[in-house]
Amino acid sequence: MPHIVYLHGFNSSEQSAKARETAAFLDERGLSDTFHCPRLPPHPADAIAAASALLQTLPADTLLIGSSLGGFYASWLAEALNLRAVLINPAVRPDRSLAAYLGPQTNPYTGERYTLGEADLAALRRLVVERPTPARYWLMLGTADEVLDWREAARHYRGARQTVFNGDDHRLARWPECLPSVLAWAGT
Repeated sequence: MPHIVYLHGFNSSEQSAKARETAAFLDERGLSDTFHCPRLPPHPADAIAAASALLQTLPADTLLIGSSLGGFYASWLAEALNLRAVLINPAVRPDRSLAAYLGPQTNPYTGERYTLGEADLAALRRLVVERPTPARYWLMLGTADEVLDWREAARHYRGARQTVFNGDDHRLARWPECLPSVLAWAGT
């Protein structure tokens, strides 16, 4: 069984619902030692550096799972390190969508205070994957995502495996029912 690295989204943490659900699912199967969910720093350059450093310590067949901004990071890492990734409602161009959040931030999970600045948007622009390799990805998309337009991700990852949940939102409440299939895909 390959190792799994879960990358959380913007102003989230390793304590997010999907991260905890994934950890519990793997723990129930005796696979907790294969699960890694780092607390990503709030600044994109630091987040990519932290995730890259973790991945350097893991086997080459590690599977990435990324949610929202974590999906964006997972795409860059998958392309750079020749990995596969499950993307849950991934951000496609966070350098644009996060522009509305410039300024002081507080992570509701950790209480960490920081400032999202223009340098962060520039770092995100440098991480954009213009042409993702479809065979690397499996997208999980909710059509009622209130944060990101699921159709943007569906277009950007055209040709990749995609599961679209009609009426599900950004949190993707149906994530737990996806985990058995994700685990099977991870082992293939």
